[in-house]
Amino acid sequence: MSSEQAPAATLSKYTKRVALKTILGGSSDGGVGLTGHRVVIGGWIKSSSEIRKQPVTPQPAAAPQVVSPKDVTCSAVLQSRIPLLKSIMKVLVDSALATPCQVMPTGTCLLIEGILQQPSVQGKHVEVASAMRIHNALTWATHGFFQDQGFLHVQVPIITSTDSEGFSEKFLVTTLLSKGKKDDQISSTEDAGDLKKTNELVSQLETRQKAKSGVAVETRKLDLSKDLFAHQTYLTVSGRLHLESQACALGNVYCFGHRFQAEKSESKKSLAETWMVDVEMAFSELEDAMDCANDFLKFVCKRMVEGCMEDLQFVLKQIDKAVMERLQSTISSSFERISYAEAIEVLRQVAGKRFHSKIEFGVSLTEEHQSYLVDEIYKKPVIIYNDPKGLEPFYVRVNDDGKTVATFNVVLPKLKPNLFAGRTVIRGSQSEERFNVLNSRMNELGLQKQQHEWYLDLRRHGSAKTSGFSLMLEPLVLYATGLNDVKDVIPFPRSFRRANS
Repeated sequence: MSSEQAPAATLSKYTKRVALKTILGGSSDGGVGLTGHRVVIGGWIKSSSEIRKQPVTPQPAAAPQVVSPKDVTCSAVLQSRIPLLKSIMKVLVDSALATPCQVMPTGTCLLIEGILQQPSVQGKHVEVASAMRIHNALTWATHGFFQDQGFLHVQVPIITSTDSEGFSEKFLVTTLLSKGKKDDQISSTEDAGDLKKTNELVSQLETRQKAKSGVAVETRKLDLSKDLFAHQTYLTVSGRLHLESQACALGNVYCFGHRFQAEKSESKKSLAETWMVDVEMAFSELEDAMDCANDFLKFVCKRMVEGCMEDLQFVLKQIDKAVMERLQSTISSSFERISYAEAIEVLRQVAGKRFHSKIEFGVSLTEEHQSYLVDEIYKKPVIIYNDPKGLEPFYVRVNDDGKTVATFNVVLPKLKPNLFAGRTVIRGSQSEERFNVLNSRMNELGLQKQQHEWYLDLRRHGSAKTSGFSLMLEPLVLYATGLNDVKDVIPFPRSFRRANS
């Protein structure tokens, strides 16, 4: 009687192991058909527990019981933490070269508190790992949406001389501060192991530094003409202006990259370095940008639900029981669109609710205001458009009333407030295409023309109407995971007093 041979497990293309998910999901029997075959897998134990077996009283005519005071087994951990492995646990145990009690982890045991405090091992935490996979899905969904819609992916500079937003603290880029005197540097490696000498050198250095006027004062006296770029440059806050120049040549474009803000805050919503999607469309107006942002947000949420179900189920069980309902609501519901003036009027008419911040025209809506609009009144995503002119950057198109500008903000319900704009996950606008109005606006704000001449040239040489938006990726990951700290959804987070890795 011939027996049918079970198919051998397929090795990963670039590693000498079998990915566990291919065993669990690659066959109808969940891997049971591999019984009798030697399969090499690799992975990390996320958590474990000590099992102390109690002594068993010997029964008559029974073999004596062997008492093991401590038994920490990989198999037990796998079986208790991953229910899907129960069906193939027999395969793992019976085909092992050693008994389960002899199978031990080979790495270092890290406490959960240590993982969260050390960025280099932060990804080993199961919640953070889920957030990273969702982050990955959002990245691919972003490219998929814009590529399907005929957008071109372009790159914009991280170092810029243009202050595109005008309302944020920026990182100054300079090489001049690195040209200090040699006696201010502790560079002798032979004394590195001598603690006494090292402490003496540090003490001498601190004494010399106290005698100086301070780095802040010296920075203001920097001769930037001797710097690498010969003028003041920053790490970019937004890529919209540079992207607009590409849109004027290529049509619809988008970029995906790092953005920086030098906000001195230690809160859970603060990051100095973030990932941002910038979008710019030629021959388009504000309404077009709002439509695109609406479709884009629905698309990426749908991709998350379709491609990250296992991670979302984990989030649903362990972190946020409303995550699936929230994402499905974003996918299926129509976004409410109200003007800034209408939002102010709606909030003023709220009875029995006292807001901490005053509600008046010309003042930014706070996180409290946004929360009430999306969570209590409309109970769905809201697009607030036409902000007051004094709240927005110089390049935004001025509306016919002269008081408001063509901007919009997409506010999501139940989103943890983020550093940039409360509950706002997308900010967009139509750019000012009229040279005279743009020039007048720059004069009004006292901007240096030399830094923005290249941008004015786009109008001098003839330009079309353009509009676009920026999406902050980390707040969207928070929205999908229910996590409280934005530092848990990005590898090696950079924030105030935290960049030591």
